[in-house]
Amino acid sequence: MLDYPGLAARIRALTEGETDIVALMATVVCEVHHADPRFDWTGFYRVTAPETLKIGPYQGGHGCLVIPFSRGVCGACARTGAVQLVPDVEAFADHIACSSTTRSELVLPVHDGQGRLIGVFDIDSDQPDAFTARDATEMAAILAQTFGRDLT
Repeated sequence: MLDYPGLAARIRALTEGETDIVALMATVVCEVHHADPRFDWTGFYRVTAPETLKIGPYQGGHGCLVIPFSRGVCGACARTGAVQLVPDVEAFADHIACSSTTRSELVLPVHDGQGRLIGVFDIDSDQPDAFTARDATEMAAILAQTFGRDLT
């Protein structure tokens, strides 16, 4: 099982004092991606225009470059503001297949210190049913610790 307290502490130490959102995203992605073998693709999709997500820092194979809020698991997360815990992407009606190896997905909304949606954090696995509610809760806490502060 992933050592979430240790992961949170490493990210906190690496990002202390940093206010650049892209630098923060790159650091979070790197640490999370290498923390658990279940994580096959890990990355951010940033809100870059109304109802539009564009790929941000990521690790793994290529991802989709642009995702509208109206499509896919990431779009559903951005549109609803709700964590998307998808045990089988083939059963998700509007899944966008950026990679043919993805079997399950966890997507979390990312808000800045003013509560504005700045993006979504997407973790894909090549294993079915790879993620748990605990993964979602712990990742949400890490994202809040990193991005839910004044970044100006």
